Amino acid sequence: MSYSVGQVAEFAGVTVRTLHHYDRAGLLSPSDRSRAGYRLYDDADLARLQQILFYRELGFTLDEIAEILRDPQTNALTYLRDRQHRLREEIARLQRLVDVAERAIKVQQTGVAMTPQERFEVFGEITFDLSYATRAEEKWAGSAGRLEAMTRAAALTKEDWRQLMKEAAAWRAELLAAFDEGEPADGDLAMDLAEEQRLHISRWFTACPPAMHRRIADDFVADPRAFAMLVPPSQQRPGLAAYLGRAVHANASRHGGGRTDFEGDR
Repeated sequence: MSYSVGQVAEFAGVTVRTLHHYDRAGLLSPSDRSRAGYRLYDDADLARLQQILFYRELGFTLDEIAEILRDPQTNALTYLRDRQHRLREEIARLQRLVDVAERAIKVQQTGVAMTPQERFEVFGEITFDLSYATRAEEKWAGSAGRLEAMTRAAALTKEDWRQLMKEAAAWRAELLAAFDEGEPADGDLAMDLAEEQRLHISRWFTACPPAMHRRIADDFVADPRAFAMLVPPSQQRPGLAAYLGRAVHANASRHGGGRTDFEGDR
């Protein structure tokens, strides 16, 4: 029995245009033509179309499907195993993003109800960038310290946040003053400010040994979104992130925190 292109499109839930594309690509050419030249598909064509749609649903490209159908016995198992592996990786990645979203929501809500006016009063220009949170979660996935930090952040009260942000603002003013006055990044004042920030992280979020502080500082230098959570763009100066990074590295070395090289100098 033969079927027109319109009938096959209706059976399969695809468009006529898609069937024409499969024909031009050599993936599914109809077995016959009507006297008027219209495409006619038989049962074998429908079976092949079913295979094509199955592999498309799994995310294979048309070129990959063509390769599979050229020798199903040899190619299908290899491609399916590879696709299974990639799908599992994608599922794991998406689950991490779900976790990021859940934690970001908790942090964005700060664990307590706040009106927009209250949020501005507490946080000012400091904003929580979800795109940065996503990248950070990928980078720090599985880190016990990050999990603890997110959990503790979500549990903070409004008054906790007021105190935390007050401390951060006072520290930020001292950092800007040191930078503007030309204090050396590896001098005592800048290193003391770096140490103060390390202790601030440990006090409010998670234990931050010098080696971890180095990694956090490297993030400030590498990603403006990270540094904007520390110093809002309106208060930033060119070179300020790198200055803080050098101070953090110098302070870590002072406290026996391992290597002395700084990524911002490379």
